[in-house]
Amino acid sequence: MEYEVIRDIKNQCKNNSMRDIFFEEIETDDPDKWIREQEPFADSYEREDIPGGIRYTVNAKGIPTIYSLTEI
Repeated sequence: MEYEVIRDIKNQCKNNSMRDIFFEEIETDDPDKWIREQEPFADSYEREDIPGGIRYTVNAKGIPTIYSLTEI
């Protein structure tokens, strides 16, 4: 399957309220495996099925990142 991925890294700095947001298209038959390959050192992974795709909340070293995968 093909997905559009939005990766939203929450900025933890006190004086910076901006977020880093990246867009890409991927092809994978196993989104769970793809997420674990992107974040091999993550402390936790949460998966949520959403209409048209999947949302993952990943916590790595105290930095939360949200991956939204939408089927293309």
